[in-house]
Amino acid sequence: MIPKEARPGNDTAGLLYYLYGPGKRDEHVDPHMVAAWDPFVPDPVNSDEFSISDLAMLLDAPVRALTGKKPPLHVFHVAVRNPPEDRRLTDEEWARVAREMMHAAGIAPHTDDQGCRWVAVRHADDHIHIVATRAREDDRQPDTSWSKLRMQEAARGFEVEFGLRRLTHADGTARRWSKTGEAEKATRRGLSEPPRETLQRTVREAAAVSVSDTDFFERLAVAGLRVNQRIAPDGNVTGYSVALPGDRDSGQKPVWFPGTRLAPDLSLPRVRERWSGPPVNPAVASAVMWRTAVEKVRAAADQLGAGGLHQGAGDVAALGDLIVVAAVISPRLVRSQMREAAFEFERASRAPVARELEGQARALYRESTQLLSQSGAAAGRNDTAAVLGLLVALVTAVSASQRWHQAQEHRVQAGAAGRAGRLLREAVEMTAGANAARGHRPRPKRRIRTGASSRAQEVQGGRVLAAVVQEAVPKHARAVLADAAWPALRSRLQEIEGAGGDPAEVLSAVAAQRELGSADSVAEVLTWRLEGWRRQQTAGAPAPGRTQASTAAGSGGGASQVRGDGRTAPTRRPPDDEQRKGPRRAR
Repeated sequence: MIPKEARPGNDTAGLLYYLYGPGKRDEHVDPHMVAAWDPFVPDPVNSDEFSISDLAMLLDAPVRALTGKKPPLHVFHVAVRNPPEDRRLTDEEWARVAREMMHAAGIAPHTDDQGCRWVAVRHADDHIHIVATRAREDDRQPDTSWSKLRMQEAARGFEVEFGLRRLTHADGTARRWSKTGEAEKATRRGLSEPPRETLQRTVREAAAVSVSDTDFFERLAVAGLRVNQRIAPDGNVTGYSVALPGDRDSGQKPVWFPGTRLAPDLSLPRVRERWSGPPVNPAVASAVMWRTAVEKVRAAADQLGAGGLHQGAGDVAALGDLIVVAAVISPRLVRSQMREAAFEFERASRAPVARELEGQARALYRESTQLLSQSGAAAGRNDTAAVLGLLVALVTAVSASQRWHQAQEHRVQAGAAGRAGRLLREAVEMTAGANAARGHRPRPKRRIRTGASSRAQEVQGGRVLAAVVQEAVPKHARAVLADAAWPALRSRLQEIEGAGGDPAEVLSAVAAQRELGSADSVAEVLTWRLEGWRRQQTAGAPAPGRTQASTAAGSGGGASQVRGDGRTAPTRRPPDDEQRKGPRRAR
């Protein structure tokens, strides 16, 4: 159930005529009143002596009778809608919903006979409209400052009572979404996403690995953002705003976004929490950075939430930063999946409780984050064996966070962790397929007599490809062929065969890369591995001894250098890193 409060207005009669009329967006069917502030108010559609204009005059009467300052926009309008899959509610049930919404909004409390006047009109099966006027019978105006939050709470109660689909509750952890005008402006400018999205991602990457105010603001500047620090009279920095070069308003002024308008955990005080406590600078040899990071991530998964509710909130916040950094330094093969996983886990990293920053898991995640931010230049992001170990450890960590959120009944966060885990598993299997492609040496093709029956013939039928599965993965063949993901796997096998490869040989190679017994869907896992195989074959194997320039986390995707004090210093991106290139700085 979704209550959506519309913008206030000043034309009561006009709104009522629209609700009782044919409609503009959805066809209005059988418009009628289901409830009102007074049960004896007649419905205009059932009365020859009482019109819609008369109803509007009754609603507006307390507004005209106000002796003090009258509200310029006195019409309160809220639509309450159910998803299409919910059952159809009766008029009596919708009447209960309307009365409860007006009570929750502060328009007409149940025990207050001096409340505002309102009516609820139904013209469709799945929703009602409630119209009220902001003037009480005792010559006062209602307090609706918490109307949206309280109506949402009432809706959650009706979902349980009426057996409806249970939607998410506004717990203050949601990200700040771009507005319609921002998206339209980005389209006109030819941008791939609104500036708010670009700023949000870049600031989050910088915050994930920064160790001080100076480091944080340096990384934002190197990433190409315009930065405006808010400095108090005593010289302390109390906040910041960022803007994308070239993003200007109608007055040709830069459009600034404070950190709090990007996400709840990107305000300066929340950013500073990341480097509170003793500095994290693990002294580890370059050769073992990845392995040490994997060990710390696995150890942290066992400790997540062990210190209680508030320490668990700090643990998942640090895990979110770790996934952000892992996405920045990940190989191009799986970078899109990693960035999507970081995007999905963002909500899971914000638990709806106060967080403590002393948890053991949080310390391990922070150490792993700093290690990964340094490991790019040392190990190279094309070290797929190291990447695969890290991805498997991250899957374990995200699964632990999902179980913790479920135990705390954080349904929204648990769902976000589940989606991120699925994307990470996809990245694991694609990396496994790429590893198999790197080590694969195709067997020489045998010469086949004309007319002989063999899988090497270019036959695209399902029967031949089913035989391929029987040959390559005999233990799982029955389950694969009965799986809903089998058509997708069959398409991948057809692509391999069409490119001149041996589908049975390739399928056998990717199946042997990692065990399949723990997979929920073997067919889906094999499809992901074949996709990794295809991408690796398309990209081609790297030249021997050559490593790709690494990207340091937090600098918007730029390469990293290690300072004399062991911290990672942001530097300019390599010119060929077009995918992660940020906005150019304004001159």
